[in-house]
This record gives sequence, structure tokens and C-alpha cells, in this order.
Amino acid sequence: MSGGVDIEREGANKNRANNSSYVAATASSSYLIEDMDSSQWTSWFLGRFSFEPLRENPLFGPSSRTLEKLGALEWTKVVHKHQGWRLITCIWLHAGVIHLLTNMLCLVFIGIRLEQQFGFVRIGVIYLVSGFGGSVLSSLFIRNSISVGASGALFGLLGAMLAELITNWTLYTNKAAALLTLLVIIAINLAIGILPHVDNFAHIGGFLSGFLFGFVLLPRPRFGWFDRRNISANAPVKSKYKSYQYMLWLVSLLLLVAGFTVALVMLFRGENGNNRCHWCHYMSCVPTNRWNCDGTA
Repeated sequence: MSGGVDIEREGANKNRANNSSYVAATASSSYLIEDMDSSQWTSWFLGRFSFEPLRENPLFGPSSRTLEKLGALEWTKVVHKHQGWRLITCIWLHAGVIHLLTNMLCLVFIGIRLEQQFGFVRIGVIYLVSGFGGSVLSSLFIRNSISVGASGALFGLLGAMLAELITNWTLYTNKAAALLTLLVIIAINLAIGILPHVDNFAHIGGFLSGFLFGFVLLPRPRFGWFDRRNISANAPVKSKYKSYQYMLWLVSLLLLVAGFTVALVMLFRGENGNNRCHWCHYMSCVPTNRWNCDGTA
């Protein structure tokens, strides 16, 4: 399992496309895509199925204006034009062919294992809730950008894997190695998010949503539960799950509901998350002498 996340930011209008890519070397790259005036826009490849020029969008994809029309995440339209559906539709949009392929690669490395063990329904629900959580947190802190992509949902799968390991801790044999490996992968991907042109708020929101929801949907029954039919009728009956699993389930569900409620109320009231947390912008970009965080290099 490995990971890396790409975010494409639209430059001239500070439009950002949230691109996620998990690769075997846990590497990531980001791309700056400058939006052009319609009079300057040139297309190629089969007319209406055209791409932006490569110097504008190196991922073989459309312009930011096209993505906006198709349902990209934009704070103004979500809050002032009551288009809350964009919090979901942006997950299914991609900034280009390369963006789409890297997301599919991520699902191969992460999603297949989880789906084989827990089924596509539970993993699908975690994927959607995590993507929604990433969109909500991104909207709270980023106002002058548009966002597309599934990096929030993909980070949610990483969070769910960590929650599954914790809640089913007693069932694992090589606990320390599994935990260390997963923490290193998560840390690398979150650290990549502090580079410029990367929307780390979507990553963090998706990760937290998937992490909490993983405790709710991914606990495994205690060892021997499915063999209880062979146990004598006079033997004491044990509960399906252990007490700490029930506790994690309850606490996580309460935190998940409370977190979404507070975040959505703040969002649709038009509040800016940066006014409540003056240092949080450093979680998405840390300026250095080599770059700044205002959309210019």
C-alpha cells in the first residue's frame, strides 16, 4: 500500500482542482493551471472532446470554467447560490485524464483490500462521507478557489484503515509493524499537503471523517463469535464485540455527528474558518524562501 496526493490549482483566478494520486513510491506532484480568457482558449483533439493546451493544463483536461459548469466545488455558489450539491459532485469530477488514472490507481492499492474484507457497501459509504467531509472543510477555509477530485475520499480510506487497525487491535498478530507502516504513509501524504498548490484541508477533512466512520462501520466480531453454535448451551454468552469497540463506536459516532453539524452550520452562515483559527492556513501551505502561498511561485 502506498500513497501520494496531487492537487491542481487554477492559477490566474486562484482556482484549484483537488487532484489525488496514490503511487507505489508514495510520491506526489502538483500542477499550476492558469485559466485563460475564452478568446485565447484553443482546443484540440476531436472538437468538443478537447483539452486545454498542455502549458495550461498538463493533465489533459478541461478549463476551470468547464469544471465549474459541471459541478466543481466553489464557496460562493455553495453558500450564496444554495448549490450545496457541489459538496458531492466535485468528488466525481477530475481535472484531466492523468488525474482520473491516478485516482483509479489509488483505489487499486487501497480500496480493493478494504472492499474484499468489508464489502463494497460499507467502504462505499465511507468513501462518500469522507469526500463530503473533505469538501466541507475545504470550503470553510478556502474561498477563492474551485476544487475537484477525490483526494478527500481517498484520504478517508486511509483514515478508515487506521481506525480498523485500532478497533480490531487484538485480532492482529504483527500489530506494531502494521501500525508503523500505516502511520508513515499517512504522515508522508499529509506532509505533502503543506506544499503550495495543494489543498490539504480536503485531505484533513476526508481523513478525519474516514477515521471516525471507520470505528462505526469496520469493527470485527470477537474471535470465535461465528463458532458459538458449537458451544454448550450452558456456557456464558459473550457479546459480539468487545467493550472497548462499543465505546469507540459511540464516541466516534457522536464526534462525527457533532463535527458535521458544527461545520455545516458555519459554512452556510458564511463564516470563514480562518477567522476562528488564525494558524490553520499553515496546514495547507507553509511559505518558504522558495515559494509563497498566495498562488504565485
